Amino acid sequence: MSQKIAIIGAGYGGMAAAYDLARAGHQVTIFDAAQQPGGLAAGFKRPGWDWSLETFYHHWFGTDHDMLGLIAELGLSADVLFPRPTTVMYYRGKFYPFDSIPAALMYPGLGWGIDKVRFGLVGLYLRLTKNWKPLESVTVDDWMRRWAGSRVYEEMWQPMVQGKFGDTYSSQVNMAWLWARFHVRTTRLGTFRGGFQRFSDLFAEKLRSLGVVLKFSSPVSSITPVGGKLEVLVNGASEVFDQVLSTTSPGLMAKMAPSLPADYLQGLLALKSMGAVVLTLALDRPLSPQGYYWYNIPKKAGFPFLSLVEHTNFLPAEHYGGDHLIYIGDYLEPGHEYFSMDAAGLLERFTPGIQRINPAFDAAWVRDSWLHNTPYAQPVPFVNHSRNIPAIPSPLPGLFYASMSQVYPWDRGTNFAVEIGRRAARLMIEYAKC
Repeated sequence: MSQKIAIIGAGYGGMAAAYDLARAGHQVTIFDAAQQPGGLAAGFKRPGWDWSLETFYHHWFGTDHDMLGLIAELGLSADVLFPRPTTVMYYRGKFYPFDSIPAALMYPGLGWGIDKVRFGLVGLYLRLTKNWKPLESVTVDDWMRRWAGSRVYEEMWQPMVQGKFGDTYSSQVNMAWLWARFHVRTTRLGTFRGGFQRFSDLFAEKLRSLGVVLKFSSPVSSITPVGGKLEVLVNGASEVFDQVLSTTSPGLMAKMAPSLPADYLQGLLALKSMGAVVLTLALDRPLSPQGYYWYNIPKKAGFPFLSLVEHTNFLPAEHYGGDHLIYIGDYLEPGHEYFSMDAAGLLERFTPGIQRINPAFDAAWVRDSWLHNTPYAQPVPFVNHSRNIPAIPSPLPGLFYASMSQVYPWDRGTNFAVEIGRRAARLMIEYAKC
């Protein structure tokens, strides 16, 4: 029987679930507080741009089978692009390419002795092994110091873990999280012709053709069980559904559905995550003298940000009206002062760091700027984290939950958003048969 289903969130997970549910014959409505589809992968345009730019920098990897498979089903594979930009690592005041095996071999940070051999062997093991479960019982710090050695760890992987999780959580992250990055990610980075927002808009059009109703500027304030069904309150108006799928943050899920049992609610609220702050600049000239794309910067180097990404060394500036675009970003705890600063204040704070990359940089180069932040950007995976993952079917009949906090051991990203969205849809289709 066809059921009436609500999906909260028009990110890739919610839209992927809607795609499968609609094709299974169900009546689907998507609610989103934003004004457009795409979730954290949504984009924006400046006048004169042909392509959109993502608010938070995004890529697809060549191994993103769920995402690329969905794109193929939609008949859009011809618009997937895989440019070849240059990623660099910081070492003693200089940046060195680090996006291929030859580049890694030439990187001076590990010297030429046993450390480089240990780096290669550990990387190969993590790439090949499929047995991640034992790795979640030990921290990245402990495992890496034992098997790669302290020098290799402190030079290569500790900066990334500290950058992602800060001083509060970096020593508590389990090794399965780092395994997942080695196991499935590649240096081959992909995007969509016209930008991720164009893909999101085309996907939304496909959903509408299947009968899915998409309602934007429609934040859901509550989900309440009523007579064996679920009442959803949106902008002061209520509507009743047979099933509801929430793809929000754990904290928001707990706030919307206070009728959930106490242990499930406590589990949601116990999940931790890092936020993200991204300042995007449109410059009147290139920043990188060498044409570098992604600058990986260790916290110990004293920069006021974690990474700098020159987007127009990945895609041509001609798509953006001749603007040269850079992202400057950091993962931070939600209470960090950067969340309360405006774009002008952050640019002033970041300028000395930008000038360490190009000493000639001046604020007069900036044509425009945009500031985006979110308190929910990177879930924190503690030791034995699989015990903490909420089940997709919640204890409330008909209420399902699928978020990036549940894709563990995999890291957050659009690929695993699609995977968990479609997995939730399969469970909801089976539930409708009961």
